[in-house]
Amino acid sequence: MSWQLARRAERLNPSTIREILKITERPGIVSLAGGLPSADTFPVEAMRVATERVLREQPREALQYAASEGLGPLREWVAAELGSQGLQCEAGQVLITTGSQQGLDLVGKVLIDPGSTVAVESPTYLGALQAFAPYEPEFHALEGDGEGPRPEAVLAARGARFVYLLPNFQNPSGRCVSAERRHALVDAAAAAGLPIVEDNPYGDLWFDAPPPAPLSARAGVGEGGGAIYLGSFSKVLAPGLRLGYVVAPKAIYPKLLQAKQAADLHTPGFNQRVVFEVIKDGFLREHVPTIRARYKRQRDAMSAALDRHMPAGTTWQVPVGGMFFWLQLPVHIDATALLPRAVEAGMAFVPGSTFFPHGGHANTLRLSFVTASPEQIETAVAALGRVLAAA
Repeated sequence: MSWQLARRAERLNPSTIREILKITERPGIVSLAGGLPSADTFPVEAMRVATERVLREQPREALQYAASEGLGPLREWVAAELGSQGLQCEAGQVLITTGSQQGLDLVGKVLIDPGSTVAVESPTYLGALQAFAPYEPEFHALEGDGEGPRPEAVLAARGARFVYLLPNFQNPSGRCVSAERRHALVDAAAAAGLPIVEDNPYGDLWFDAPPPAPLSARAGVGEGGGAIYLGSFSKVLAPGLRLGYVVAPKAIYPKLLQAKQAADLHTPGFNQRVVFEVIKDGFLREHVPTIRARYKRQRDAMSAALDRHMPAGTTWQVPVGGMFFWLQLPVHIDATALLPRAVEAGMAFVPGSTFFPHGGHANTLRLSFVTASPEQIETAVAALGRVLAAA
C-alpha cells in the first residue's frame, strides 16, 4: 500500500529540542538544553489532596465528557486573574486548551492560509514555528534588539495576518520588553492594521519586579479588539497536566472554539477540575514565589559561571525572569557543530539557529538554568567554556 501524504505533512518537522533531549538521557550528561520547569517545584501534595476531593465530591462530572469551552469556574478564575494584571476580559472569551501549544495550533488553523504572511520575532519560540508551519505561511522576521522587536519592523510587516510576540522573558532569548517599547509595538501594530497574538507562558516567573502590563491590555480583546492572548499553567503548576488557555475577541472566539471541537472535543475535564480545586483559594499566591526564589538562585549561579568560564567574544544578557540565557558566540563558531563536542565533555545545550524563522545565526545557543543545581550548572558551564575555547 502506498500512502500519499498531504502537502502540509511535508512541513511537519521534528523538534530539535526533543531530539537533543534524547541525547541528554545518557549517563553523566548535565543538560542545559530542555525548556522544562523544575520537577522539584511541582505541588505534588496539593495535587494529591485536590484529586481525592474531586473524585470524592464530583466523580461522575469529572470523568464525563465536558464543555468544549472549558470548566466555567476555571474560565472565570482566568478572567479575574488577567483583570488584576490590566487585561479586561470576560469568562466567555476564555477558551481552555490542552496546553497553550494547542492554542497556537488553533490560531494557525483559524487565521493562516497557504501563502499568507505571519510576522514573528527573530529569534522566536520554536514551538510556534512548528505549530504555524503546516498551514503554509510565509514568515516575516521582525528585526529587533536586546529589548525585543523594533516598532518600525512591525510597521514594515503591514499585510501580515498577525504578529506573534512573547514580551515576557522570551523563549529563547530571555528578554523582557519594557513598558515604553510595549506601547510603541501596540501602536505600530494598530497603525499597520496588524492583530497581535501574545504568548505569555513565563510572565509569572519574574525575579525582582513583575513585568509591565500585557500587550493585550493596550491592544484590547474586547469589541473591536486587536489581540489574542495565550497563557499556561505549565510553568506554575505542572506541564503534565497540559492545561492552557486562549483569550480572544468575541468576533473570532467561535471559530477558535469550532477548531478546538474538531481537534479534541475538550481539554480533559478531570484535569481542569483538579487544577481549579488547587488554585481557587489563592494557592498560587504562596506557591509561585517559591518557584521564583529557586529559579533566581539558579539564574545567579549560571550568571556567575558564565562570567568565570566563557572565553572572550562570547556575549549574553542576564535575564530578569524566565528560564533561559541566550549566548552569542564569536561569528566563526557554529553551535550545531559544537554540540557533539559539548556532549562528549558532559553537557548539552540547544543551538540557536533553530529558533530563527529562516535559519542562520549559527553562532548562537540557548541555556536553561532551572533543572540543574548550582553545582551542576558550574560543572556544565565550565565544560562549555573549555569546548568553546578549543573552538
